[in-house]
Amino acid sequence: MSALPSSDGLLILPRLRVQNANAISSPLTHGFPSMTAFLGLMWALARKLEAHDLPLAFDSVGVICHDFDEQVTEGGYVKAFRLTRNPVDKDGGSAAIVEEGRMHMEITLIFGVSGGFVELDEAAHGEIAKTVAHELAGMRIAGGSVLPGGDWRSRPALVRLGDDHEDVRRRFRHLRRRWLPGFALVCRDDLLQARVEQLRETAPDASALDALLGLSRFNWRPVRHDPAKAATPSAPEKLEWAPEPRPGWIVPIPVGFGALSELLPAGEVQNARDHDTAFRFVESLYSIGQWISPHRLENVGQLLWYASTDPVAGLYRCRNDFASLQSA
Repeated sequence: MSALPSSDGLLILPRLRVQNANAISSPLTHGFPSMTAFLGLMWALARKLEAHDLPLAFDSVGVICHDFDEQVTEGGYVKAFRLTRNPVDKDGGSAAIVEEGRMHMEITLIFGVSGGFVELDEAAHGEIAKTVAHELAGMRIAGGSVLPGGDWRSRPALVRLGDDHEDVRRRFRHLRRRWLPGFALVCRDDLLQARVEQLRETAPDASALDALLGLSRFNWRPVRHDPAKAATPSAPEKLEWAPEPRPGWIVPIPVGFGALSELLPAGEVQNARDHDTAFRFVESLYSIGQWISPHRLENVGQLLWYASTDPVAGLYRCRNDFASLQSA
């Protein structure tokens, strides 16, 4: 299993306002873009910056959401996406409506970076951060447009972490206060595994899908009104329905892709986007994520996501080490 790359610093792009981002994160989930979108943004941004020859490389990315507005109908328990009306087709008829989930959001992006920038002064760090923010302003974030922001809180920053662990902890405590109010998305594979083990105590055939569905919904259980009192024919036992406790704000999330086919040679599959790269059919992989307030993060490693690939097993995943670092 891959580990979080060691980074020399953090590149912080705070309070980005994004309009019409893709709210459909996978075939089964919606509400916030997938982390694959933010890792893809990181790689696209790195390619954009090659022309500037900046002394830094991107290792990982974290996201904190400060505000969101999913474009759905108001009122009622069941909601639907607000869809745009496309222009008429060439014959004058109504064009087909393709369901597109959109949302507006305000986020902070934190990139783990490494490279020669550590040898430069703070003024140079500020210029590098401005250059990155300028390039990002012309890009798409999960399909959404970046709106201009003049707020002092939206100033980008490049922070060198250093080798002193106590100084790094002090710096991170200061940074996480600046990210309030907001919620950081972390991965909780441990909750999914714990639920699988819990289900198999009574249902040995329970699968990870059963555990995922169980954690993704609100579950109500019958609870004895008075456990110490035995039920009798004249006084039957009273039960009350109570919601099952939830370990925080947990949500189902896509975490990457799993292979459906062998790795095919480049150019063999027609209509592929890239004819110079090997091709593989894949499907989404799912796990459990948790939205957590930044002030509850103990170190920056709990926040950052990174890519993990295993072509032999057919796994292409986004990983986050919140659970393992928390237990350690």
